[in-house]
Amino acid sequence: MIIKFKYFRFFVGGVIFIIASCSDDTINNKNFGKHQHANHHMNKSSFEDLVTRFESAERDEWQKPDSVIAFLGDLKNKTVIDIGAGTGYFEFRINEPSAKLIAADADERFIEYLNTRIAKEKKGNIITRKAEYEKPPVLDQEADVVFMVDVYHHIENRKEYFSLIKKGLKPNGELVIVDFKKGNFKHGPPDEMKLNAETIISEMKEVGFNLLIQDTTTLNYQYMLKFN
Repeated sequence: MIIKFKYFRFFVGGVIFIIASCSDDTINNKNFGKHQHANHHMNKSSFEDLVTRFESAERDEWQKPDSVIAFLGDLKNKTVIDIGAGTGYFEFRINEPSAKLIAADADERFIEYLNTRIAKEKKGNIITRKAEYEKPPVLDQEADVVFMVDVYHHIENRKEYFSLIKKGLKPNGELVIVDFKKGNFKHGPPDEMKLNAETIISEMKEVGFNLLIQDTTTLNYQYMLKFN
């Protein structure tokens, strides 16, 4: 199911007011303890095994990268930041040379891997950026699109983190989140680490994001959400 949403903003004296119901109880730290082990779970595999898994033909079948890239929209002349880029799985599949693609990751091993691959494949529109766990790798009003795939459930202090992402988007910029549906599937983290789409939508509303599109059917194991 793909759902598009319309919304209204009120302009008063040049200031945009977005009305949202804010409750710290929804997205404060005490609710996130079970997710702090997501990084540990992923890193049970060796770096070489992670690279093999991220770039496997099997992943192509269920991840459907072309569908995810299409969901990002028109990227012509846009600055796109992929948080948790890993091996650059999406960057090297985006066929838009005018786009500035920033592949950000907190793991120095992936940064080194990406820099080597960028040089080898001569991808001049892809650059890397070291990410921090507590602060998004986005400058103020820098990005047209920020996206993260299978990363949301890794993030603690999400209210503060995504408030900073909000500041990092240009006017009319968009945030795209792709993450795993609840359920005991072959792919993805343990079910207790997953968050359903409704939880993410609620958390993003509290930060000030508006849901534009919700797609729960294109991908078998994941949902795709677009906000601005």
